[in-house]
Amino acid sequence: MAASDNVKGAAPIHYPFWFGGSASCMATGVTHPLDLCNAVRLQTRKPGDPSGMFRTVIHIIKNNGVLGLYNGLSASLLRGLTYSTTRFGVYEELKSRLTTPTHSPGLPTLIAMASTAGFVGGLVGNPADVLNVRMQSDAALPAAQRRNYKHAFHGLVQMIRTEGPSSLFRGLWPNSARAILMNASQLASYDTFKRVCLDKFGMSDNINTHFTASLMAGFVATSICSPVDVIKTRIMSASPAESKGQGIIGLLKDVFKKEGFSWMFRGWTPSFVRLAPQTIATFLFLEEHKKIYRALNSKTSDAAI
Repeated sequence: MAASDNVKGAAPIHYPFWFGGSASCMATGVTHPLDLCNAVRLQTRKPGDPSGMFRTVIHIIKNNGVLGLYNGLSASLLRGLTYSTTRFGVYEELKSRLTTPTHSPGLPTLIAMASTAGFVGGLVGNPADVLNVRMQSDAALPAAQRRNYKHAFHGLVQMIRTEGPSSLFRGLWPNSARAILMNASQLASYDTFKRVCLDKFGMSDNINTHFTASLMAGFVATSICSPVDVIKTRIMSASPAESKGQGIIGLLKDVFKKEGFSWMFRGWTPSFVRLAPQTIATFLFLEEHKKIYRALNSKTSDAAI
C-alpha cells in the first residue's frame, strides 16, 4: 500500500502502490499514437520525411495502416507497468509519510520527493523505454535495418541475445535525468497547482480542478523536459554502429555543431500536444482510482459498523 490524499484536517488515506501504473497504462491506450508521431517520427526525422504532426499521421496510416499508429504499444504498456508504477508509488509513499491532518509538504519538498521517485523509476523502466523508442521507430527505418520485434518481451530477448544485457540500459543517464525532470515538473507541479486551485480559487476537488492542474503540469513538464527528450530518443534509437565510441558529450557536440540551439526545443509543440493529453488522462484516471477506492472503503466501513 502507498500514497495518500492531501485533504486538510483529515487523516491521510493510503492507496495501493499500483494505482499510478494502472492510470498511466489507461492513459497510454488513449495517447499512444501522439507519442509515436512525436517522440520518434519528428525527433528522428530524416530529409524527405513528413515534417508535421498531421502529415506524419497520414504517412503512418498510408504505409502501415491504422494499426501502425499503435506500433510499440506493448513496450509502452510495459513502460507504464515499470516506470510509472515505480515513480508514482515511490512519490506517493514519500508524500504520505510527510503529510499530516494539519500539514502538507511544500513545493521544495515535493520537488525533492518527485526527483527521487523519478530517478528510481528511470532505473526500473529503462529497458522498457529503450524498447518503446525502438519499436515506435522501426517502421521508419529501411527494411534491411528494421529490428522487427514482435512484442516487448520478444524485443527484450532479442536485445540481450544480439547486443548483450547492457543494451537494456542504453541511454540510462539521460533517461534518468529526464525522469527526474519529468517527475519534478509534472508530479510536484500537479500537486501544487491543485492546491492553488483548491485553496486560492475556492474550486472544488472535482474533474474541473483535476483537468486544470494537470494541463498546467503538462505545460511545465514539456518545457523542462524537451531538450533531454530529444537527446534520449536519439541515443536509444541509434544502432550499435552509430553509437559506438560516441557518448552523451560527443552527441551534444555533434548536435550543437550541426543545429545550434534550435535542437533543444525541436518538436516542442507536438511534445505538448502529446504530453498534455497524457498528463491530463493519467491524473484524471488516477483521481478516479482514488475516488472509487474511497467509495468502496466507505461502504466497507459503514457495513462494519
